[in-house]
Amino acid sequence: MDLNKKIALIFISCFLSVAATAQNFDINLLKKINLHESSFKNSYFKATAQSVIVFNLAAPAAVFAAGLANHDKKMQKDAAYMAGGFLASAIITQGMKRIIQRDRPFITYNYIIKRDAGGGYSMPSGHTTAAFCTATSLSLLFPKWYVIAPCYLYAASVGYARMYQGVHYPTDVLVGAVVGSGTAWLAWKAEKWMTKKHTDHKTAATVSL
Repeated sequence: MDLNKKIALIFISCFLSVAATAQNFDINLLKKINLHESSFKNSYFKATAQSVIVFNLAAPAAVFAAGLANHDKKMQKDAAYMAGGFLASAIITQGMKRIIQRDRPFITYNYIIKRDAGGGYSMPSGHTTAAFCTATSLSLLFPKWYVIAPCYLYAASVGYARMYQGVHYPTDVLVGAVVGSGTAWLAWKAEKWMTKKHTDHKTAATVSL
């Protein structure tokens, strides 16, 4: 066997070993979260997961309403970019689900208890993506601890809820958090770039006059 084949075999073996270790960690952590049941956790995490859509619709709507009330066009624009970031995160999430095609944990492991609806593929977690997207948007727009702390605590609770309910692995939640936060950050940067471009254009036009 030549050197290139040996290197390739070593690389493949290492990759498979890492993948197996990661999968074991994923399911072992999920078991610890999913199998410790209580009536309080059932009710609390069900309400938490179900509130995501309300949170993601209410947040930009509230920012937009505040902008209208205060005649603040920037806040109205902020709300539009928040909604755009949320829409982009949803599209990315659904695209990743169809590409990765990871089965839900309760399908692969019959001892995982399913406590809520979970149709389609598993990675990434759509609920977690949405929660972290809006939490990040609000934290960037209102960078105060009393906004940031509750927003991310809520988003983390959503991710934990989806694991407790047996419909997502920890890595599904982690990837969802990254996608949601990243999309919100990109939307925020896009708004800043567009605002700067518009301001520069107006300044250039004024100077030329």
